[in-house]
Amino acid sequence: MNSAHDHTLTWLLESQLAPHVDAFMLHLFDCRYASNTINNYLAGLTHFAHWLSQCNIDIKNINETLIQQFLNDHLPHCDCEQPVFHDRKDLHAALGHLLVLLRAHAVIADPSIGLTPVDEELRRFDDHMNHVRGLAPKTRKHYIAIIRCLLFGQFADRAVEICAIKPDDIRKFVANQSARCRVSASISAPISALRSYFRYRATLGDQVHQLIGVTSFPANWQQAMLPKTLSNNEVDRLLAALAYDGTAARRTAAIVHCALDLGLRSSEIANLGLDDIDWCAATIRLRGTKGRREDVMPLPAATGQAIADYLKFERPVTSNRAVFVRNVAPRDQPVGPDLIRKSIRQAYARAGLPYTRSHLLRHTLANRLLAGGSSLKEVADVLRHRSLNTTLVYAKLDSKNLTAVALPWPGSAL
Repeated sequence: MNSAHDHTLTWLLESQLAPHVDAFMLHLFDCRYASNTINNYLAGLTHFAHWLSQCNIDIKNINETLIQQFLNDHLPHCDCEQPVFHDRKDLHAALGHLLVLLRAHAVIADPSIGLTPVDEELRRFDDHMNHVRGLAPKTRKHYIAIIRCLLFGQFADRAVEICAIKPDDIRKFVANQSARCRVSASISAPISALRSYFRYRATLGDQVHQLIGVTSFPANWQQAMLPKTLSNNEVDRLLAALAYDGTAARRTAAIVHCALDLGLRSSEIANLGLDDIDWCAATIRLRGTKGRREDVMPLPAATGQAIADYLKFERPVTSNRAVFVRNVAPRDQPVGPDLIRKSIRQAYARAGLPYTRSHLLRHTLANRLLAGGSSLKEVADVLRHRSLNTTLVYAKLDSKNLTAVALPWPGSAL
């Protein structure tokens, strides 16, 4: 910590947080934060400790709400003895680490669930989505947020009685949700959440057919548009743009090849582990896929070379077994799907391509397979679709076979 803050350190050492300072510092060191960042986080913790003492707040009451109170109410009007640390971004990060530490040592409780009837209902619904329907965590989180809005608006802290919800209530709720959507098609997500919840209630014996009946999806002609893909020229430009010098150049190249050559989703790339690659057999195993299956796929030479170059020449020294790991603190952690998508967006930009969606590379693989003579069944196998109906959208890209079955234009010469 710099000298300007030395005399305020006594606030921390005389506070309720004093017994946890060493563990806090060790946690930051283990995450391999820079010394300047650690000093800033310690200064932020000192300011927070002083505020706790001034307000006579017990350490057991620390939670996300209290931290927001500190950041939103105290920080803008702070009149603490100077100097104190005021950087909101670093304060928020430091106190986030404090929550992790205190919960790991059972000093404070995990975020409560089940305290109200609505919370308990959401917990049971989440268990159903997880263990019965096998939905991904991100999907479940989104559905829970939607259903929480519905149930809290209907019942507040009272018991949940599904028979008390009327069709008009659902119509009004959908209308309110629709008003928040930037495009009309976005209302499909809340409607999916509602229908999923009502189907769950139906499995419990509730009469919810009238509620399901008013949750109709807006018109969406799925076969009206051609799937967007990269042209051969654009693919060449993208691959050429991967050859550059940068701190994450080889990681970006490996990520793009995984998406373009194997059609992997962002989450599947992020979940790849070192033990999932069989270099001798030239195969790669996919875990935690959208369908919650394990799939083994052949590893193309270009993809394998890109991954190998990253592992040998760029991947940080780490004990983590993930293929792609963070280059910045907190280190020794795998990257997430957001970083995968960001890397692909940056590759587009470097190639001068006006695209942003990482899923575009998956569509491009399907188009290239069809152009090479693969059947729709083979495309479905590569993309790991549960149903061939999902793959039918690519039939419109099969120009070679479509030409063979096309009828002459009316009135034209045969």
